[in-house]
Amino acid sequence: MVAPVFINRISACLPFDPVDNEQMEARLGMVGGKPSRARKLVLRRNGIQSRHYVIDPRTGEPGMNNAQLSAEAIRGLQGGDFRLDGLDCLVASTSSPDQVMPGHAVMVHGELGNPPCEVVTTAGICLCGMTALKYAWMSVASGESRNAVACGSEVASALMQARNFDAEYESRAEALESHPEIAFEKDFLRWMLSDGAGAVLLQDRPNAQGLSLRIDWLDIISFADRMPTCMYAGADIEAGRLQGWSRFEAGERARRSVMAIKQDVKLLNDNIVKYTVEEALRRIMARRELRVADIDWFLPHYSSEFFREPLAVGLANADLPIPGERWFTNLTRKGNTGAASIFIMLEELFNGGQLRSGQRLLCYVPESGRFSSAFMHLTVVGNEA
Repeated sequence: MVAPVFINRISACLPFDPVDNEQMEARLGMVGGKPSRARKLVLRRNGIQSRHYVIDPRTGEPGMNNAQLSAEAIRGLQGGDFRLDGLDCLVASTSSPDQVMPGHAVMVHGELGNPPCEVVTTAGICLCGMTALKYAWMSVASGESRNAVACGSEVASALMQARNFDAEYESRAEALESHPEIAFEKDFLRWMLSDGAGAVLLQDRPNAQGLSLRIDWLDIISFADRMPTCMYAGADIEAGRLQGWSRFEAGERARRSVMAIKQDVKLLNDNIVKYTVEEALRRIMARRELRVADIDWFLPHYSSEFFREPLAVGLANADLPIPGERWFTNLTRKGNTGAASIFIMLEELFNGGQLRSGQRLLCYVPESGRFSSAFMHLTVVGNEA
């Protein structure tokens, strides 16, 4: 039996002012000097109205890197009986690190400058925020740590700026005369992803005053045994197989925008709900007690409002038809921040005064990298004083 663990503080950092749909292309730049044909279509379907970028609107250059953004979110956790100089375990995650090596978390530790502690990086796409949280939870639950911080962050804009696609555009200039845009699987994601960081403080006892979130369980399931790669960066598809960036010469990497984020949209649409909702819940509900009547808040991470109705259908198919009025998401206002999304949702709900002792939360985070899913159950404890 593991010891109970509580989320006692939650912080988020969203850089600069919100960027609306008409400002996006000016901030990210136009590939080949021409506006994207996909932008309006993608934005109409995803429903996102504003998001944040680390790109400074005055200079057009990043105002901070990923490690700095993460550190800023983590600093926001300080208060009450917690200071960073007493941190036992730091777990940081992202799908868009500033470098291949060293690991993202040690760079965050360096930015924070807190005394030596255990530092762990978890990698992946959207799900790595949940794997970071699970490691931090297990560290405290096992008694290895008195406290732990888990952080999820994304600086997707660093990969989406137009200059990253200039070499590909120039190398395909003739072909692009008739189709003046980069491949849809790359351009599509330029209008889907945004920047942000969120962090949670886990401790072995609840807050003395106010509310805490007790972590009841956190289940993570991969379906990579049956599904091909769907979303990737630093790689390209060759003869039906994913080939990593090191297999390409430097010039070819640039010409093919190998480092860009790409996604097979048809594969995504056809399979994301089937595997990450229905198949995942079938396994989870065989070992966990889950009833619609017991869920007060459902926090789903999804990349687009397009998926809201299919997600509702998937929940119903899994015999967990959570009514829409119990859903909480801030996608349309704060954008799709990948690994940071679940932290940014929790921060707004936890600090927004809407929770009451005894309420139960179900959090859902999928990723399409090779189709994985996480569900987390939380219980609100404490008082509202």
